Amino acid sequence: MFVTSAFAEETAPSVTGGETHSGTGVPAEAHGTFPPFDPATFPSQLLWLAITFGLFYLFLKKVAMPRIGGIIDVRNDRISQDLDQASKLKGEADAAVAAYEQELAEAKKNANSIGQQANDAAKTEADTARKKIEAALDERLGEAEARISSIKANAMKEVGSIAEDTASAIVEALVGGGKASKADIAAAVKSVAR
Repeated sequence: MFVTSAFAEETAPSVTGGETHSGTGVPAEAHGTFPPFDPATFPSQLLWLAITFGLFYLFLKKVAMPRIGGIIDVRNDRISQDLDQASKLKGEADAAVAAYEQELAEAKKNANSIGQQANDAAKTEADTARKKIEAALDERLGEAEARISSIKANAMKEVGSIAEDTASAIVEALVGGGKASKADIAAAVKSVAR
């Protein structure tokens, strides 16, 4: 503890009655009871307690409590405004989600219809292309059949003449020197060819 020289004067040890004293200069009779516990000071202590309590009560009532009450009111207002704004934003978010889901459903519906249209268009194009190819194949087939029939007719003409020549040669070889008429051989070949 800090003690200044004014309060702690050291005196030279003095001898009084055979006792040696060294001290700070505080008289021995100053020791008594602690002042707050001295019953003689109770009335003044109670008076100052009542005055201090009253001033503290007035300070709390007039200054501290209105400020605290104002802060609490401001916070309550802010909380209620925040809750109102949150419910408003929640409503807007719910509306946005509902609109999004509706647009998504419409988009899926449109996608299905577009897919169906594309499928139908592809089917129509495929049918048209198939019909064109079939028509071209039918035309080629007709041309091929006409060509085959003309080749067959030419071959049949040649076959007829070859058959007549062959039949004439066979008749000559079988009959031995006699000749059959060309008209008879041609009639015989025609009757067999039918």
